[in-house]
Amino acid sequence: MSKAAGRKRSLDVAERVARDIQSGLLAPGMWLKQIDLEQRYRCSRIEIRQALDRLAQRRLVKHIRNRGYHVFQPQGRQESEITEIRCILETAAVDSIVATADAAAIARLAEHANRFDKLILTGTILEQYETNLAFHYELLALCGNRELVDLVTDLRARTSSAPASQWRTRARIEQSAREHHAIVEALAAGDAARLKRLLVLHIRQPEAVIEADSIGRVEAVSG
Repeated sequence: MSKAAGRKRSLDVAERVARDIQSGLLAPGMWLKQIDLEQRYRCSRIEIRQALDRLAQRRLVKHIRNRGYHVFQPQGRQESEITEIRCILETAAVDSIVATADAAAIARLAEHANRFDKLILTGTILEQYETNLAFHYELLALCGNRELVDLVTDLRARTSSAPASQWRTRARIEQSAREHHAIVEALAAGDAARLKRLLVLHIRQPEAVIEADSIGRVEAVSG
């Protein structure tokens, strides 16, 4: 098998494992024995190892040195506190983001948002994750503070990824897509106050029903 074919194979295996994690077949905290995964997914040890390493980079699984891999298990207190820190940092950057954003930057964000829409129908979980991450990185980078961007990136790395914890239903991922477009619209309008509200809503991912009105405005209403 060529190296290119091997990489594609490990990507396919990673996607299958990701789907089983998202569906709950592989539960949070569950240890993943490589020999069991080889049999389950009918692939080689090296393909499993490459797939697990890829999923560890995306925080779907966690690698414990000398012990192995387990499905990422969010810690409630840690997740909640990191969410609040992100809300503080990212909303504090909004004024700089609005002041810096030009037509080209807004167009790039809209492109990410549109790609995310398409991937809901045709893409893999990992492609959705990568595009979502690219959207948020592009947005935050507009603040011009590299240290803040790195800090938020590090905070995100300490919590579970969106596919594992948030996008368990089609309704939830479609809601995220609507929120992306609402964020772009607020930025294009230069509406810093609305952009801050939308970012907090998007970061916290509340257990609420989200409705989009005719102009794409997104508001949370109690469920």
